[in-house]
Amino acid sequence: MKVLVVYDSLYGNTALVARVIGEAAAGEAAVLSVGEAKPAELCSFDLVVIGSPTQGGRATEAMRALLARIPALNGANVAVFDTRLVARWVKVFGYAAGKIADELKALGATLVTEPEGFFVEGKEGPLAEGELARATTWARSLLASPTG
Repeated sequence: MKVLVVYDSLYGNTALVARVIGEAAAGEAAVLSVGEAKPAELCSFDLVVIGSPTQGGRATEAMRALLARIPALNGANVAVFDTRLVARWVKVFGYAAGKIADELKALGATLVTEPEGFFVEGKEGPLAEGELARATTWARSLLASPTG
């Protein structure tokens, strides 16, 4: 299975999660930063995983710019994750993953699972204990699904 993981990362936490997902996919997995990704090539993968830190309740500016350049996805299989704080006030604004998923679905993508959030302990991290192991488990579940 050809898997593409595209991520943006401000402090390295989202990049760590993206790499773990790519490692779990093994085989033909590519892990690219948002600046390296080519929107027109997304449909050439069996599964595309998109990840961004949550900033002000949404994806980073770079990730939003990439999403704006993606052509119709016509049923492409996608999964979405974000990194996020646990703080109560953050819930007021929401998280990036759900908003990214909504944009991808509007472009015709098929969401293979609900958006996932991985927790950081502070604005700059680090990732909360056990989150990289949870990311590995999540990635393996994506690959084991009938669409993955």
